[in-house]
Amino acid sequence: MTDQFNDIEITGDMILADVITLKPRTLGTLMSFGFACIGCPASQLETVEEAAYVHGIEPEVLIEALNE
Repeated sequence: MTDQFNDIEITGDMILADVITLKPRTLGTLMSFGFACIGCPASQLETVEEAAYVHGIEPEVLIEALNE
């Protein structure tokens, strides 16, 4: 699966499910940070920043990794 939108920058206010849709390669990054329930209902509503806090991760660290 290739990303059609490689030039899109992930930001903290983006919905997690949208990030996965726009950049499928972020799934591996999210899993490496302990996001085991990628398809859960919360991912449809939570921003990247909110999800980071829920998982005890500094949002800036997660956002940087998602943009690598």
